[in-house]
Amino acid sequence: MRQQSAAAAPASARGPIAPGVRIGHVHLKVADLERALGFYCGVLGFELTQRYGSQAAFVSAGGYHHHIGLNTWESLGGKPPAPGTTGLYHLAILYPTRACLADALVRLAEAGVRLEGASDHGVSEALYLRDPDGNGVELYWDRPEAEWPRGPDGEIAMVTRRLDLDGLIAEAPERAAA
Repeated sequence: MRQQSAAAAPASARGPIAPGVRIGHVHLKVADLERALGFYCGVLGFELTQRYGSQAAFVSAGGYHHHIGLNTWESLGGKPPAPGTTGLYHLAILYPTRACLADALVRLAEAGVRLEGASDHGVSEALYLRDPDGNGVELYWDRPEAEWPRGPDGEIAMVTRRLDLDGLIAEAPERAAA
């Protein structure tokens, strides 16, 4: 991935975006709504908040109206985009703690979902996988900002190291049997 330094990025004549701006939700085109719900609700544990018949559904964590929209409006029975085409690289789901990320890893293992990667980036720890429609998914937690690695100039110095999956699993909270 080609990185551009912050200093070389073009500046807006109006200044930077407001610091409180957040990504509120993402909508994914899926081929099979039930299969997608099985993954996002059944495996990852999101809750179904609303459904529009057999064509769309909205899921969330913690009672928010929706973090992820799933729809078949333009994709019913479709195939994932071919490599070498533009589109979504991955959606990233931020977990509040390392223990919560560990719980996600246990859920994936129990469901037989294969990881494509697992990295320690210094600022965060991340799991990489594909959903049933081939969309890239990153599950991660951020370390406290005071622990982020920095270079001599004070700039963030992210890295990509192998994530210790056994150490992560050891932090998973015990879950009650269903």
